[in-house]
Amino acid sequence: MKKEEIYLGDWQRLLFGNAPAEFMLEVLLRSLVIFAVLLVVLRLLGKRMNAQLTISELAVMLTLGAIVAVPMQIPERGILQGIIILVCALVFQRGLTWLTVKSRKAEMITHGHHSIIVRNGVLQIEEMEKSHLSKEQVFSALRTHNIMHLGQVKRLYMEACGLFSVIRQPDSKPGLSVLPIKDKNLLEAQSHAQEKIACVRCGTLLENINQDKHSCPTCSCDEWVPAVTDKK
Repeated sequence: MKKEEIYLGDWQRLLFGNAPAEFMLEVLLRSLVIFAVLLVVLRLLGKRMNAQLTISELAVMLTLGAIVAVPMQIPERGILQGIIILVCALVFQRGLTWLTVKSRKAEMITHGHHSIIVRNGVLQIEEMEKSHLSKEQVFSALRTHNIMHLGQVKRLYMEACGLFSVIRQPDSKPGLSVLPIKDKNLLEAQSHAQEKIACVRCGTLLENINQDKHSCPTCSCDEWVPAVTDKK
């Protein structure tokens, strides 16, 4: 369009664009057809598309969104082109799924792998940095599993799909509290372990020695707090 053809009071253009008003009925028909085909394609892609998605599955979902927009709205484009591309996306995802089943290497490339975020009550700082996780994000995930301190955790995995999986310690030991600092009442209600201190950064435990003279052997942090225990 020429710039002199554009002005704010042109309600015909603002509401309907350059297409005639009758095209709205065609948009309705196009949307119904594309939506029906999209539902079929999503159903054929499998139940995983309705759950937490891997990287490749998320890429397919974004592609589907880009595909369906054009044949629904642009009068110059036919519906059949969009349907063909949807089918191609379905075939691609099915083929990729078959490949990952057959090849471990392909699975690692497309889906990624899990990360161990907590090992035996200690935060794995390097893994957290690789996974771009903050300590508060980890603590929040633990609280959703009813974990009150790191001593209750044997392993915390961040799965390839981004979910957290917790394996509890069979016998809880003292550890760093995961409760929010602002919740002082609940923090003060926790029982402190005798003769045990925890590193503020990673949760490593030491005997209750002179805190000011010792750095954490795991992460070199020099800040310590009393370790929390389940025992009263």
